Amino acid sequence: MTFQNELERVLTRRTFLTRSTTGLGALALASLLGNSVRAGAVKGSGSSEGAIGLRHFAPKAKRVIYLFMSGGPSHIDLFDYKPKLKELTGTELPASVRGNQRITGMTSGQKQLLVVGSPFEFKKHGLCGAEISELLPHTAKVADDIAIIRSLHTDPINHDPAVTFFGTGNQQPGRPTMGAWITYGLGAENSNLPGFIVLLSGGGGQFLLTRYWGNGFLPGNYQGVQFRSEGDPVLFVSNPKGISTKTRRELLDGMQELNRIQLGRLGDPEIATQIENYELAFRMQTSVPELMDISKEPKHILEMYGAEPGKPSYANNCLLARRLAERGVRFIQLAHRDWDHHGDLPNGIRRQAKQVDQGSAALIMDLKQRGMLEDTLVIWGGEFGRTTYSQGAITKTSFGRDHHPRCFSIWMAGGGIKGGITIGKTDDFAYNLVDEPVHVHDFHATMLHCLGIDHTKLTYRFEGRDYRLTDVAGHVVKHLLA
Repeated sequence: MTFQNELERVLTRRTFLTRSTTGLGALALASLLGNSVRAGAVKGSGSSEGAIGLRHFAPKAKRVIYLFMSGGPSHIDLFDYKPKLKELTGTELPASVRGNQRITGMTSGQKQLLVVGSPFEFKKHGLCGAEISELLPHTAKVADDIAIIRSLHTDPINHDPAVTFFGTGNQQPGRPTMGAWITYGLGAENSNLPGFIVLLSGGGGQFLLTRYWGNGFLPGNYQGVQFRSEGDPVLFVSNPKGISTKTRRELLDGMQELNRIQLGRLGDPEIATQIENYELAFRMQTSVPELMDISKEPKHILEMYGAEPGKPSYANNCLLARRLAERGVRFIQLAHRDWDHHGDLPNGIRRQAKQVDQGSAALIMDLKQRGMLEDTLVIWGGEFGRTTYSQGAITKTSFGRDHHPRCFSIWMAGGGIKGGITIGKTDDFAYNLVDEPVHVHDFHATMLHCLGIDHTKLTYRFEGRDYRLTDVAGHVVKHLLA
């Protein structure tokens, strides 16, 4: 046997990795943590640099607060005023309007698709004259600060694929969500808190799956971390009974030494992720309790939000979102359930709007008075809209609306977005787009643009190809930019 053959037999890939000891592991750890290793962020100071390093161009926004209305709020009853629909209530939706568009199995079997107008009044608000429903009196007060998009459209027609698509740019599970992409690209500003944090509120309606704030194929330290409203904000982050902080640190040091040895042997990036996550959890024991205590906020701030310490609510979460933004959290996602009004829509949407209206508007006003709105991008909306035709019977007090992906409304504010504008237009039935269509990929491209990121350049190679949030599409909506 020649020397070359012997070398090939002995020096397998596994042998190479094993003999490389800590060298490859250190490289993997440095790659994951960016500047945090050099800047000392592992010990609680400094920040970590994202994958893109310098921004592609000057950013307007440093962070994002995403107010996700789970279930699909009715654009017809909130932001897309269609007075003619009241006159047409009870008449058949014209075939020329529906065309060949598919509808869900929940209404496809109905003998008739009868149009129903909104029972709520709309008025013009602000200097911009934005038409907003009576259901959102507090949002109406910040009309000049928000940009209403009436022409958003998406591909899926059912909840799970629609939420997945809005969050990841693809209907199939397994890709990184917006918060994961942004945290991966830009890194973290505060080493004592996760870069991507999630707060939940509301009950009923569609379930919220943890993959809706997942990291997909990105390293695990980019996933969203859910903070709870009751008990420990983060599960298992507190010391067990009888364990002191000193003891916890000693246990952690011993475990981390074993992890570093294993990292050196295998070079597995997920071990590096776990090393950083354990350190972050230790640092959070000090930072999180103070953060979650809103009782020390001034009385007038609590009243502005409608927040009550000790009583979990969407309003409390909006106030927490501001506190998280102050502390440099990169992506903050609030998810509020029960917007899926297939029946009894008038009562259901009135209840939901009341729960979120004051807190959402207060967040805008509070950020603005602190000088933070200019570099904080706030987004409000659901995964799709609702149909012009009623699901089920129409009565004087009740009707329902089915899912509608062809057009729906959201709003954006701050962080490079031009306030006081309404873009896009739907037809008289709020069923089809007639002007300035904005696809979900366009929305993603615009959001990243506000953060100083070229959406075509924020990529991650996985299984032999480069992936990005906007897939192979998306255009920046320049009309939205300040």
